[in-house]
Amino acid sequence: MTTEVILHYRPYENDPTQLSKIAEKALQDFPTRPLSRFIPWFSHDGSKLPLKPKRSPPVISEEAAEDVKLYLTISEHDVKSQSYDCTIDLLEFQPNLKKEKHLIQSHTLNEQTNSGNLDKQSEKGRQHKKRFWSVSLPNSNCTENIFPLSKKLQDSLKALNLHSLYRARWTIEHTICNNQTLEDIWAKLNQIIRHNELPSCNATIQRHLDQIWVFCDIMYCEYVGNLLKGRLALTGKMNLCVRKYGVIFSM
Repeated sequence: MTTEVILHYRPYENDPTQLSKIAEKALQDFPTRPLSRFIPWFSHDGSKLPLKPKRSPPVISEEAAEDVKLYLTISEHDVKSQSYDCTIDLLEFQPNLKKEKHLIQSHTLNEQTNSGNLDKQSEKGRQHKKRFWSVSLPNSNCTENIFPLSKKLQDSLKALNLHSLYRARWTIEHTICNNQTLEDIWAKLNQIIRHNELPSCNATIQRHLDQIWVFCDIMYCEYVGNLLKGRLALTGKMNLCVRKYGVIFSM
């Protein structure tokens, strides 16, 4: 019994001694180990099944069986017509390439051209796409000036049995923006978050609700609320919400 081997190699790797060694390794049998004898976990004497199905198996009609046979026939035809030569579209396996350098240079040039086109497309996309989320990075410096929670908030947490590491949400309504648009507030908030002035915060703008949501840990919520009202010049009352509990504090 003979075995036909097709070995693909690059034009600059045509050493016949190395190619024969590669082919020999490809023909070697894979190492195997004998499998242990299977011992069923149930007593089986061959007369009856150990497990009985609760329902009878589905009945396949003759029409459905014909459809399955037709589908399998078409699938087999498609598989036979496919080419398994994985080097058809790879330039490095083309015989007209004499040096590897030409391949690398052309590949690099194509990458630069494609990346330039992607940059142009992304710039156009940024002009039409608005930012919805903003996330702060971990920063230990801004937590030095944070004071303990007020007694009112501590009493509320104790009554609801909430831990200080629960996530809470400040809601900025358009009615407290003090003659500013919600987009203006959102732009200023992004600047604050980019400078990591708000610990453990991430924010999102809900344009269909005319609201901005600022999420933070409860242990930092009063610090975050005071900074938001001061830096964004907000007037009126902001509510602090916790999921499943609703409004637990206001400022």
